[in-house]
Amino acid sequence: MKNHTHSFLLICLLTISVINLSCKDEVEPLIPIPTPANTDTIGLRDVSPFPFGAAVNISSLKNNTKYSETVSREFNSITAENSMKMKAISQGRGNYFWDDADYLVGYAIANKIRVHGHALIWYKSTPAWIESFSGTKDEWKAVMREYILAVVGRYKGKIESWDVLNEAILDDGTLRDCIWLQKIGTEYMDICFQYAHEADPDAILFYNDYGHEYSSVKRKAINNLIAGLKSRNVPVHGIGLQMHTNINNSNANIQTAIQTAATTGLKVHISEFDIRTNTSTNQILTYSSTIAAAQKEKYQVAVKAFFDLPASQRYGFSFWGVYDAQSWIPGEYGAPDWPLPFDKDFKRKVAYDGILAGLK
Repeated sequence: MKNHTHSFLLICLLTISVINLSCKDEVEPLIPIPTPANTDTIGLRDVSPFPFGAAVNISSLKNNTKYSETVSREFNSITAENSMKMKAISQGRGNYFWDDADYLVGYAIANKIRVHGHALIWYKSTPAWIESFSGTKDEWKAVMREYILAVVGRYKGKIESWDVLNEAILDDGTLRDCIWLQKIGTEYMDICFQYAHEADPDAILFYNDYGHEYSSVKRKAINNLIAGLKSRNVPVHGIGLQMHTNINNSNANIQTAIQTAATTGLKVHISEFDIRTNTSTNQILTYSSTIAAAQKEKYQVAVKAFFDLPASQRYGFSFWGVYDAQSWIPGEYGAPDWPLPFDKDFKRKVAYDGILAGLK
């Protein structure tokens, strides 16, 4: 990294006081807490006025020292990639697998990192027993309530916020079909928030979705959904913008997505940010200075747009993944890509400088 960046970081370390994190030391852990990882080096958590986070892989947290050290150095918020989804936790009615989620919470407490829970109700993460369940509307509501109360209740006081409802809107602005819509009706979107609030009245509850930055139709539908929830006094406190974007998306689109989300009056979470660079799925593309510069600009634009929101609405800025080697994008598109601020060796890329520039 260039000398001016090191100087910027050093000044921030000397001038910024210790961040008051939401995970309190006095909270008893669910499992024995791991020894805190090395946090001697300054990271984003030290220089940003709002939390920076990442979706993390539990196996890597346990077994990859560089991974764990990068997470603890850079971030003061973490989200479970998969270990808190229904399919990972719910093995049958009243039968739960907690080990991975417990480990993540223990790691977070040890390293003074808040946890953002992801996700309680998502159409893609319904276990087989849910898909085959047969019952009345009230019985389906009871199944949902039991699950949400069990999960949110277990981590009450340890997990600050939850993506309660994830990806309920299609790109054309209509409701996405799912088992909960089929069995309960549109009411399912209200009651999942109500059940989460019942389980932990202090938790910050989010609606989370993608597409804000490329579809004005979907963006409007999401905001209308939130307006409807608010009008019915449903306890929704935040809007999550996944923001899986790419280097060809315009700066204006990114800025508009973030600014429009803030018009809801809710807290805004950039919840799954990454920037696809190989938009043509070129099988022999290599990472170049041109790609790096384009990606840096997009990171700077997004962070600056978020920074410009009212401080009370800036819930946090989170990446989907920690480093390029574990990004979902190459596997999804079948081509090489470099979407995150850290390369395959956990080194800070030029994109990292874009983040710092966005914070100035």
